Amino acid sequence: MENKSENSILKEIYELCETVLIAFFTVSLFLAYVVRVSDVDGPSMENTFHTADKVISLPLARNFRTGDVIVANTDESGVYDEDGSLIHVEGLNKTVIKRVIASEGQTIDIDFESGSVTVDGVLLDEPYITGLTHNDEGAFTGKYPLTVPEGYVFVMGDNRAVSMDSRSPKIGFVDENRIIGKVVLRIFPFDSFGKIG
Repeated sequence: MENKSENSILKEIYELCETVLIAFFTVSLFLAYVVRVSDVDGPSMENTFHTADKVISLPLARNFRTGDVIVANTDESGVYDEDGSLIHVEGLNKTVIKRVIASEGQTIDIDFESGSVTVDGVLLDEPYITGLTHNDEGAFTGKYPLTVPEGYVFVMGDNRAVSMDSRSPKIGFVDENRIIGKVVLRIFPFDSFGKIG
């Protein structure tokens, strides 16, 4: 009788452990491949995001368009060498949150005097920026207008005066393979919880 009771307890413990492990692996896979949580660090996306905001991105979302916000790894920078070939150099080596301004095949032009940005000849309406785009960080000086190569995007922060983004040789064009996900939701702070359009 005692043996049956012990076996029953051991079986329940085994089943509980099995359930916990399955739940753990399911959540891990969900967080790795379906959604990612990222922290905002720095002022480059103000006033859209602020330091310590938490956002959710979708790693499987791969069709990037002008205006999308992305999380990307910048351990490599896509810039042009002297003969105009796209090369990869050591990048910023951090994860950044930026806005896609132009994707592969699109032509971007920035007039740093007026601060205006055009994509495929159309002036962008950018209600999310905190100031015009007057800073040229040197990645493509003298090469504007430029066409974004296949498999890349050109990104900028919403706070153009302080954002290190595709204008900088430390970031340049962002390889789509280094994009962690498309930001779809702010989850913290709770009073700013909501969808990112």
